Amino acid sequence: MSEDPTPGPVPGPPRARGIYLLPNLFTSGGLFAGFFAIIAASQGRYEAACIAIFVAAILDGVDGRVARMTNTQSEFGVQYDSLADLVSFGMAPALVMYYWSLSSFRLDGVTAGKIGWLAAFLYAGCAALRLARFNSQVAQVDKRWFIGLASPAAAGLMASFVWTCHDLQLRGEDLRMPALVLTVVAALLMVSRIRYSSFKGGGGAQRVPFVAIVLVLAILAALMLDPPKVLLATAALYALSGPGAWLWRRRPGQR
Repeated sequence: MSEDPTPGPVPGPPRARGIYLLPNLFTSGGLFAGFFAIIAASQGRYEAACIAIFVAAILDGVDGRVARMTNTQSEFGVQYDSLADLVSFGMAPALVMYYWSLSSFRLDGVTAGKIGWLAAFLYAGCAALRLARFNSQVAQVDKRWFIGLASPAAAGLMASFVWTCHDLQLRGEDLRMPALVLTVVAALLMVSRIRYSSFKGGGGAQRVPFVAIVLVLAILAALMLDPPKVLLATAALYALSGPGAWLWRRRPGQR
C-alpha cells in the first residue's frame, strides 16, 4: 500500500483586492485641480486657473513621496497618477493658453484661427507622449536626469506666463504670437532627448552646499512678494537649463 503524498500548504482566504487610499487621495486632488483649471479658464478666471495648475504640481510631488514613505506603491497608483498628470499638465495648460490667447488667432481669419487650437493640441499630444515614454523607460533611465522637459515643469512654464501677463493686465490677443511660440517650444522640449536635472542626486543621503539652502530661502521670500513673476523666472531658467547644458557639452574641444 503506497504512502499518501505529503499534504501541501492549506490555501488561505483570497486576498482582498483594493487600492491604497492615502497616496491616491493626493492624486485625486491633483486631478481635481487640473479639471478646475480648465473650468476656470473657460470662464475667464485665468489667475485661479494658473494657481490650480501649481496646486496640482505640488500634489503630484507629494503623492509619490507619501506612497514611498508608507510603502503603499502599486501599479494602479502609477497608472492613475499618469492619467491625472495628462489632465493636469497636458490638457489644463493647453486649454488655459488657448482660452487666454491662442483662440484669438481667429481674428486673423478662418485659416489662421486653426493655428491656435492646433498648437494647443500639439502641446497636449506631446505631454501624452512624454508621459508614455517616461512610464515605458522608468526602469532603464538614470534617476538623476529627466529625458525631455518634465510635464509639470512645462505646465508651470505655461501657467506662469499666462499668470504674469494677466497680472500685468496684458491682453492675450495682443500676445498671441509669443504665446504660440512658447506653446510649441514647451511641447517640443517635452518630447526632446535633452537631459534635465531631476534634483534627485545619485541615491542615498546627499549633501548640498550651504549656499543652496540660502538660495532656496531667497526664492521662497521672493515668491511671497511676487508669485507669478518669480515662478515664471524659475520655470524659464529651468526650461533653458537643458538646451544650455546641451550646447555647453558640445562646445569646441569638448568630448
